[in-house]
Amino acid sequence: MSIWDRKRPSFGFISTRFAGLDGVSLETRKWADMLTSKGCPVYYMAGKLDTDPAISHLAPKAYFKHEQIVKVQDAIFVEKKRTSEISRKIQELKEELKAEIGKFHSKFGFEILVVQNALAIPVNIPLGLAITEFIIETEIPTIAHHHDFFWERERFYSPISTDYLRGAFPPVHPKIQHVVINSIAGHKFGNFTGASWTLIPNVVDFKVLPPEIDNYNRDLRKDIGLDKDSLLVLQPTRVVSRKGIEIAAELVKRLGHPKASLVITHKAGDEGQEYLMRIEEFVRLIKVDLKIISDKIGVKRGFDENGRKIYTLWDVYQHADFVTYPSIYEGYGNAFVESIYFKKPIVINRYPIFVADIEPKGFDVISFDNYITKDTIDKIKNLIKNSRRLAQIVEKNYMLGWRYLSYEMLEEKIEQLLINHYGS
Repeated sequence: MSIWDRKRPSFGFISTRFAGLDGVSLETRKWADMLTSKGCPVYYMAGKLDTDPAISHLAPKAYFKHEQIVKVQDAIFVEKKRTSEISRKIQELKEELKAEIGKFHSKFGFEILVVQNALAIPVNIPLGLAITEFIIETEIPTIAHHHDFFWERERFYSPISTDYLRGAFPPVHPKIQHVVINSIAGHKFGNFTGASWTLIPNVVDFKVLPPEIDNYNRDLRKDIGLDKDSLLVLQPTRVVSRKGIEIAAELVKRLGHPKASLVITHKAGDEGQEYLMRIEEFVRLIKVDLKIISDKIGVKRGFDENGRKIYTLWDVYQHADFVTYPSIYEGYGNAFVESIYFKKPIVINRYPIFVADIEPKGFDVISFDNYITKDTIDKIKNLIKNSRRLAQIVEKNYMLGWRYLSYEMLEEKIEQLLINHYGS
């Protein structure tokens, strides 16, 4: 008998935000979808939410952009000057947030806490401290799902944050089971903490066929300024330097297609605007048509305040001719999984996680090492022309995705975590 037949525990998700198209929010929705399909209630707490208010608890200071959080974070990681006032303020914010977590738990009575990245990357130190103390004081069974660790981001190196990072990013406690999204992160986590870990990569529900172009999104190309015969090269990422967008722009230029456009779906995000300005200058210099359409992309279809259509990321995938993924570093790669799901050919840089965790599974992609060559361009051109070969590749990749990156895999992994807690 499966543990799902004996237990239908409720889950409380906590993070700094559950809203928009960031990787943590997207992956949390997938976990929640799988859990609810097994009959498990789910609830949410964050500082920014677009989840159902009936099952959500908003705690504004959990958001990493709350003005009080920004002030203490800047003191620690930008100014690198920690006064007694800053230490005291962090403790005050921690106590406030711990009280909010208590309210969240009292309101919904969930049995298992799932912390989404808030105990890995210290964008909100008081929140991480509050969650850690809540777990220790209540001994609530916890799954800590880590997407990015502080040692993977240079901006989080600060000699005055050592006690916070050692204590809560991530904490080690018998009631916490740790989940990482790639094996390299898992090994580094193990070396840093001495704790065990479970690998759960990013997933998609492969048993549900990808949607096709419909009446709503049929005009998407026209709405973003493309013709039916334009070559839509999709970069489904944020505009940040580790995404290697210069390489995607160079690729589009070297294809020599008269109507090729590089389409980027996400905005710069929380890492500043300087790189965006560099990319805009670079594409002007090499004369590549760049379209950043983040203002047209939302979590759900609808209309903005001016009556213009809002599309989903999945609408854009349906119109893409192929996907570029020239990232220098990724935690795993949501864009890779989604491209496989939508049966799109992928041009990808062999970033470390791809080499360690994805490439050995046999996916058929056009890969390169850090920079593109004439051979890379020739392979792309030949694949675009060979519709039969293209169909074979994307179908093979879809089936591999179903095997390795599906909800069924996620279900098995979480079932094992539940067995670890409840027993077989």
